[in-house]
Amino acid sequence: MTTAALDALLAAALAPHRRTTAVAITAAVSAAVASVVLLGLSGWFITGSAVAGAGGVLAVQAFNYLLPSAAIRALAIIRTVSRYAERLASHRAALLSMATLRTGLFGRIIGSRSPAALAMGAGDTATLLVQDIDTLEDLIVRRPALPVALAAGILALGLAMAAGWVVVLLLALLLSAVPLIAQRFGSRLLDVPAQRLQAATALLKQDFVDYANAAPEIRAYRLGDKVAAILEGHALEIDAAHHDLARGEAALTAMLAVASGAAVALVLALSTASLPWTILVALAAGAAVEATAAQVRSLSRASLVAASKARLATLLVPPAVGGQALTGRQISLPDGDARLVLAPGDRLVIVGPSGSGKTRFLEGLAGLRPDEPLRLSIDGQPVEALGIEQLRAVFALSPQNAQMIAGTLADNLRLARPGVTIADMWNALGVACLDNDIRPMPAQLDSWVGDGGARLSGGQRKRLSLARALLAERQWLLLDEPSEGLDPATEARLAHRLDQWLTRTATGLIIVSHRPALWALAPLRLDLQHSRKTGG
Repeated sequence: MTTAALDALLAAALAPHRRTTAVAITAAVSAAVASVVLLGLSGWFITGSAVAGAGGVLAVQAFNYLLPSAAIRALAIIRTVSRYAERLASHRAALLSMATLRTGLFGRIIGSRSPAALAMGAGDTATLLVQDIDTLEDLIVRRPALPVALAAGILALGLAMAAGWVVVLLLALLLSAVPLIAQRFGSRLLDVPAQRLQAATALLKQDFVDYANAAPEIRAYRLGDKVAAILEGHALEIDAAHHDLARGEAALTAMLAVASGAAVALVLALSTASLPWTILVALAAGAAVEATAAQVRSLSRASLVAASKARLATLLVPPAVGGQALTGRQISLPDGDARLVLAPGDRLVIVGPSGSGKTRFLEGLAGLRPDEPLRLSIDGQPVEALGIEQLRAVFALSPQNAQMIAGTLADNLRLARPGVTIADMWNALGVACLDNDIRPMPAQLDSWVGDGGARLSGGQRKRLSLARALLAERQWLLLDEPSEGLDPATEARLAHRLDQWLTRTATGLIIVSHRPALWALAPLRLDLQHSRKTGG
């Protein structure tokens, strides 16, 4: 799966923050240059002071310690301020860019007909939008790494000219070799434990979300110990991966320390400059090697970034786009060996035994099941060739398993369309026979429904989903078991009010229901089992 679409989204997310990123790079380079000069000048100053002290009173009086000490203080301030500015700017750019990327990816998930996107559960979505995108932050936070390494290296090589060309050449070879060697060994040390950590964390998040949603069943069937053991296994794997990752990072840090020491030793052994200048060049060389640390870590994480990008790219399959906008004026469905053609305002009930694919059929019309085998067409265009956004402009779906966001009743209703008013909400709730349940609540529409609508009963969630579908104001209404969980009296009221609403708005209806009380809403009937047996 190509990551070109993801790269385009990432570039678009970064575009508004280019200036902030440039500030981060500039500040990082400033901090690196200040660090190299500060360390070298400190060494020169200490050594020069010692040499002057050994030279007697006249040498001490002749040594100007004011300017070097002032420069050291200034460089220390510059380094501190630059590092703060770099971290502030780079993390600001990263956090804001990733927020934009998450929003864009979420939009692609809910607007995609790719099997990978449609099959994702809440745990999978959380892992991709949190963990994998967090990994991509490395691309932004460590963007100054290469300019920092280059600036520090060039400065150190410039200072090394005072120690002779041999020192310059050997130091250049060392500075070039350090990232390559560290990348090779860093990948071996870090990639496997980092991938284990990422996989184990993803499994823990996915299982935690899934088990949290199944908490009542887990309690009812006394599966708590078994679930806890599974989660503990993931946690132990995470701890083991953290341990191996820490060991790898420690080994990489030690490797850089050895390289830094080698740079210092090289200068001390081969320099032809005076002792103070030799110390200055040696410490500057060591600081230049240390400045490659961020680049080395970034290179060693390249495989993790690539893996996260590959996973995220599976969500970015371009949706199919039809040749023209849909009006919903004609829906063609298989009816045995013939075709059933629905016009605006028609009403159809889908019947068939459990397992015959009634829910799948509705989801196929709504664009949520690209594998629906029956030949469905809208306005003469096959459903499988249409984009999900085109289908959403025609259909409002109230599914069998209605999903709610963790917010208020009003928050869930506002998902239907922009500009929904309070009066619109109460009207829709009245049609759905939910208004009398909500009015006695202290906060009414501002009542919190809980995660996934946990504070509502099953029947209330169904009716809230129905009200949301009514508010969408689409040409066709798709209902999957809208009266499930309702008592006969409430079901009768719902059928009556829904009939009045459909007549008043001239909205078409396609309904799946096992309840005969709702069959009267639709004079047309389609036996889905018969249609599938004849091949559609």
